[in-house]
Amino acid sequence: MRNLLLTLCFDGAAYHGWQVQPNALTVQEVLQNALKSVLQEEPDLKGCSRTDAGVHAHMFCVSFHTQRQIPCERLVNAVNHFLPPDVAVQNCREVPEAFHARYSCRGKQYIYQIWNASVREPFLRSRALHYWYSLDADKLNEAAAHYVGSHDFTSFCTQDKREIGSFVRTVTQAQVKREGSLVTFSVAADGFLYNMVRILTGTLLYVAQGKIAPQQIPEILAAKDRSLAGPTAPPQGLYLNRVFYEEAELHA
Repeated sequence: MRNLLLTLCFDGAAYHGWQVQPNALTVQEVLQNALKSVLQEEPDLKGCSRTDAGVHAHMFCVSFHTQRQIPCERLVNAVNHFLPPDVAVQNCREVPEAFHARYSCRGKQYIYQIWNASVREPFLRSRALHYWYSLDADKLNEAAAHYVGSHDFTSFCTQDKREIGSFVRTVTQAQVKREGSLVTFSVAADGFLYNMVRILTGTLLYVAQGKIAPQQIPEILAAKDRSLAGPTAPPQGLYLNRVFYEEAELHA
């Protein structure tokens, strides 16, 4: 029995997130179908994260066990043959038996893209939020800096039955950059709560609108009250950008 780790990228515009659902097309479903065509079996896929409908990934990791002995380089090409053009396997490697794409993950980085111009960019229609009011990247960076560190992020998540246990997460990087009309918020942490990045982004937009001052962010964190933070930003600007593992855990 082999344990394989696949690294994917996908445009999530046509999908209802990663995890298989009964009445909606998901990335997991199309990957399972492709793997079944190649392996003649349906492996139990372990994804590194859940993603909402319309969310994209530059890097998404999936692990599964199989008895098939197809070399990794051949498996990449074979699976891509059966995948739709908006999903691609970029890499495959054998990993230790105990490796799990989700539970072995040590952190993730997300980015959120905003097209900040009066005129929309049609080619970014489902890939960035069109926001036509002024955005001051320096002011947003001042606010984002307060996200960095170990905090209870209750104020910055949508609470449902999936969120149990501690709401403390350690954010190691949070910054906003502008390149022309494209404004990108990037944030890395040891883990993320449900809708956390989209709410962090929505709060930055409230800062831009003057509804929240940058120096109020610590107060909102301390309050543990979702109503004090900004709205949940739309999904189309969000990308899972990087997934982090300990190198030692990747070696079979």
